[in-house]
Amino acid sequence: MDLNAPPPAGAFRAVTLTGEHVRLEPLSIAHTEGLIAAAQDGSLWRLWYTAIPAPDSMATEIHRRLALQEAGSMLPFAVFDASGKIVGMTTYMNIDAVHRRVEIGSTWYARRVQKTPLNTEAKRLLLGHAFETLHCIAVEFRTHFFNHQSRRAIERLGAKLDGVLRHHQRDKDGNLRDTCVYSITAPEWPTVRTHLLFQLARHEPAS
Repeated sequence: MDLNAPPPAGAFRAVTLTGEHVRLEPLSIAHTEGLIAAAQDGSLWRLWYTAIPAPDSMATEIHRRLALQEAGSMLPFAVFDASGKIVGMTTYMNIDAVHRRVEIGSTWYARRVQKTPLNTEAKRLLLGHAFETLHCIAVEFRTHFFNHQSRRAIERLGAKLDGVLRHHQRDKDGNLRDTCVYSITAPEWPTVRTHLLFQLARHEPAS
């Protein structure tokens, strides 16, 4: 992998990524009802340490993500399971096309698909596209210090903790949030890819 190679022209554009367990489709307002149903599986918006949209704010959240896509800082996806049902959202965010860095985040899944191979494969697809097509030099993950499930999932991917941003921002309740920052670098990707493929072969979840 040439770490000095620039990304292909127009590389940071909407794309569909498909695997055996999951399909990541460019987000659109047409996904609203499916995403509302997915969030209702587990009442996910009630988790205090996450920022998952409630049913009555789902359309607003979709429009927000699409506006960031238009501005060039985000590529949002609707997540589908193997049966073709919408089960969540994920994004490339904080896109830095100049330095070829990107964050995978703002991810949530319906309770019924948590702790399944779906997230492992979704991350394999997103990481593979980032490193092999977008030629990123690093991919970042960020999560709330108290979101222990998310932190364990990120660590099982093979990401390393870069540090903790103390009092990084305020959460939806106004509390000060400490943010854990993880990353996978381009030289690490081949080993991480082998690890994720091994997990998928054994149907071991990364969340």
